Order: sequence, then C-alpha cells, then structure tokens
Amino acid sequence: MNKKILIIVPAYNEENNLEALVKSIRILNNPNIHYIIINDCSKDKTAFICKQLDIPVINLPCNLGIGGAVQTGYKYAYENGFDIAIQVDGDGQHNPIYIASLIEPLLKEQADLVIGSRYIEKQGFQSTVLRRVGISYFSKLLLTLTGQRITDPTSGFRACNRKVIELFAKRYPVDYPEPESIMYLKRNAFRIAEIPVVMEHRASGTSSITALKSVYYMIKVSIAIVIDKLRKELV
Repeated sequence: MNKKILIIVPAYNEENNLEALVKSIRILNNPNIHYIIINDCSKDKTAFICKQLDIPVINLPCNLGIGGAVQTGYKYAYENGFDIAIQVDGDGQHNPIYIASLIEPLLKEQADLVIGSRYIEKQGFQSTVLRRVGISYFSKLLLTLTGQRITDPTSGFRACNRKVIELFAKRYPVDYPEPESIMYLKRNAFRIAEIPVVMEHRASGTSSITALKSVYYMIKVSIAIVIDKLRKELV
C-alpha cells in the first residue's frame, strides 16, 4: 500500500483524551499514515498538550464547531496531497485498530466513503437512548430519500478517497454534519459503504450535544437533508 493517508482528529476541550488516542495511532507504526489534530479553539490545555507531546496540530483562532473543524482537516488533506482521509473523534470513542478495515473498501475501489458502524454487529457502546432515537430517525429518512440503508448515519468514524476529500474541502455541513454529508454524497452518485466497529464510551469529559440541542439539530438537519435532496447540480 503506497497511499498517503491522513487521520483528522477534531478536538474541543479534549486535554484528557488526546495522549491516549495519539499513542493508539502511533502504535499502528505505518509510515503512510499521518495525523493532525484540529484544535477548535479549546478552552482547556489541548493546545499545550499537543505542543508538549509534539503532536501535529492546527490551532484554530476561533471556535468553528465540528463541521468547520473537520472541513479544516479536509482542506489540509487536499492541499497536502493525501489520497485517503480518516475522521477519528478526539474523545476516545473511535479505536484506530479498525482503520485497516475502514480503508480496505477504498483501496479496493469499492466505495468512496466508508463509515464505521456500531449497529451492524451491535457490540460495545451503543450511545444514549436519546441519540439512538435520532440515529434511527436519520437512518430511516436517508433510506427514504436515497434508497440505501445507513445503519449509523451520525458516526464520525469514517474514511474517504481523494474525490471526496476534494469535495469536502470545498463544502462541508456545519452542524451535526454526518447525516447531511451522506445525502450530499448520495445525491452526487458517490458510493458509500459501512463496516462493523466497536465504539467505546467517551474516555473523559462530556459531549457538547445536550438533549435540547439534539431536538434542534434533528429538525435543522432534516430540513437541510430534504433541501439537499432537491438540488440538481454538484454544489
């Protein structure tokens, strides 16, 4: 394998999680795999930890949210000639041990985007009840609009090829971006696949998505997905 691979790690206040995550990435010991932390203007010691441990990092000057942070990673991947980009959350839920399986469909040119799903084999942390309701809802909505069942449409553990890197570098949804980006890709005839993974509980800290925000995002993202479905051109 001679593909140039980048792991994008969006991080907001993840000072207690980054060291263990970076160690698990370095254990892969693959010279083709690089990684970059996108520090979304964290209020804790995330920037200091990255500097202290010599972790490659982009420190954003203001908080862009998950969509803006991830898109920053895709812009970096595109501008630096990476063939494959992998999203890995900074909270410790995504185990890099699955990266080989995640990129295999890309290497075999069987898919353009591969999603790590916790709901294929239903092992490990299955998320909170409220979030499972949202995940089921988006799965059914995307099935209705695209004809493809995505079992874990909110999963941030995903990998994509150069074509998708270029697309996401130009346009990436802002809030709760994963379901909307699936609609975007499906509308433009990109191939999406899923592989089973086991996700862990958040290692430390708390999620920024509260119950109230979950309801807001479900409504907002649903509207965005339907609007995207109605678009005709590649934008």
